[in-house]
Amino acid sequence: MIHIDEVIIVEGKYDKMQLERVCDATIFTTEGFRIFKDSQKRKFFTELSKKRGIIILTDSDRAGNMIRNHIKGLSGIENIHHAYIPEIFGKEKRKATPSKEGKLGVEGIDEEKLCEVLLKFSAKKEAGEKLTKIDLYDAKLYGGSNSTAARLKLSERLGIPSSLSPSAFLDALNALLTKEEFYELTEELLCTKDTDND
Repeated sequence: MIHIDEVIIVEGKYDKMQLERVCDATIFTTEGFRIFKDSQKRKFFTELSKKRGIIILTDSDRAGNMIRNHIKGLSGIENIHHAYIPEIFGKEKRKATPSKEGKLGVEGIDEEKLCEVLLKFSAKKEAGEKLTKIDLYDAKLYGGSNSTAARLKLSERLGIPSSLSPSAFLDALNALLTKEEFYELTEELLCTKDTDND
């Protein structure tokens, strides 16, 4: 398993699933062309680039290049690295027919080739302690009656897209904050210290 400190951006959930088989990294999706209309996600990617750096890994077809160029052109985005999959013609197993250009996307590239693509980005150092859903629960961001509202409040403060699932929200927090910073911020912002209301 390859450890990568930078955040990897791919097009879709199947690309993300394939990458998770070979690397330990924070991975977010553009949801295909939705990135062109999702201003929250664009701002989020800009913030991630400043905090952690990003690696763009899109398909090697025309659509993938459009998405890559769009992210690259975002105002204020920095610390970008580009990873490219080889152009291989074929069809992904889950699809009935090949893509429009007949090339395999990230999800169709075998694990060995993906490792070759990502190896140059591998980090030598150990990753810090990550936040878990237990931390979200302790901070009243998960599993409570007001958890959704609390997540939205923290999302707004950090520039995290409000549409993220709790799991993706957790990935975003791990990309942006240390555990200590998380607890300091949630205590300040959400008043997570226990209080009794009679």
